[in-house]
Amino acid sequence: MQLPIGAALSSAGRFMISKPLTAFTLARHAMAMRIAVPLDVFRWLVGQLGGGKGPQDVAIAARPPALCVGATMNVMKTTVRAEVALTFNRLEFGPDSLRVTIGLSDLNLELVGDADTPVAGLLKSGALDLSKPGNLVNMMPKRPPALVSATEDSIVLDFFEVPALAANPTINKVLRTVTPVANIDSIATDDDMLLIGFRVTPTGIPAAIAAARL
Repeated sequence: MQLPIGAALSSAGRFMISKPLTAFTLARHAMAMRIAVPLDVFRWLVGQLGGGKGPQDVAIAARPPALCVGATMNVMKTTVRAEVALTFNRLEFGPDSLRVTIGLSDLNLELVGDADTPVAGLLKSGALDLSKPGNLVNMMPKRPPALVSATEDSIVLDFFEVPALAANPTINKVLRTVTPVANIDSIATDDDMLLIGFRVTPTGIPAAIAAARL
């Protein structure tokens, strides 16, 4: 689905007018080598892209440093409301890597309705150990290609395991050109914003120039 650019700009303008101090907050974080993205941006995107058979009633909130996400979804013919806190523990972005380790905590699963399915039975009985969300991820019948591993309280996503991304020449060139000089150092929340921290490595400039010439 293509995003309506005009609507996006209008929404951004209304947002900045309604919250005039946001510009100062963005500038303050920028001076500290962080990009601050209001969570309202993601909520707006979810509203534009929602619908269909995907997750419904998506909720996004900050619980610093974690990002909390909730949604109503269909799991094996069972409607479930799921909420979880995500912590970005390790980021590995480079010429040959797009890997993220995400901590999972405070998982909550609630049955919506009164379905008579195996999943509903497990939820009603309390047999699922929600304190170890990674183990539940391992039980997924169809795992996305990017999901390379899951432990008790974390998952590892490697986006280069997605063939379309790994074979994309533009993505590969951008990573080879940009990551030697500037790289994402951290992702966390503060107030109602997602903060993306960067580190700059001036010694990587020759490698970046060489990659840009290829």
